[in-house]
Amino acid sequence: MITYIALLRGINVSGQKMIKMDRLKELFNQLGYLEARTYIQSGNVIFRSESKDTIKISQQIVLGIKNTFDFDVPVVVRTVEDFQRVLEGNPFAENILEEEGKIYVSFLSDPPVPEHIEILQSFRSPVDEYIVKEKEVYIFCRESYGKSLFSNNFLEKKLKVFATTRNWKTVNSLYEIANEE
Repeated sequence: MITYIALLRGINVSGQKMIKMDRLKELFNQLGYLEARTYIQSGNVIFRSESKDTIKISQQIVLGIKNTFDFDVPVVVRTVEDFQRVLEGNPFAENILEEEGKIYVSFLSDPPVPEHIEILQSFRSPVDEYIVKEKEVYIFCRESYGKSLFSNNFLEKKLKVFATTRNWKTVNSLYEIANEE
């Protein structure tokens, strides 16, 4: 069995695409996934599966949400090992103690192609820093993420992939929950 973390984009935000976490867990069970647990209301689900195909899993979840709740939600699926890599690879690690709340990770559906990364790199912000690594974009916001240039929509337009973002505390919490027995 493999432990996965599904990151749903844009649910329960400003009264849009509302899904109760109990219903979401129920859906994961109906899809055949085991031990589904949710973390906060923003669409984080830890679950287990024998499948090794994260793309197929993501597609099944997207279709299940569409069929159950009648709206589209992009879903990014990562393994616990992927989350460990993200945590260990944080390029802003020196800022964690003082400014953990200003570090975010945008999880991408696919690795962006070099040409799209170059386009993104042509954009700079006086208050934000970012680094693209594999299928993630690490963002250090000196002000607030809500004011950041590097929103999900912006990253999606420039990198041509789906993105969903979590703050550093949530990334850590999801990893810890996924490692609980």
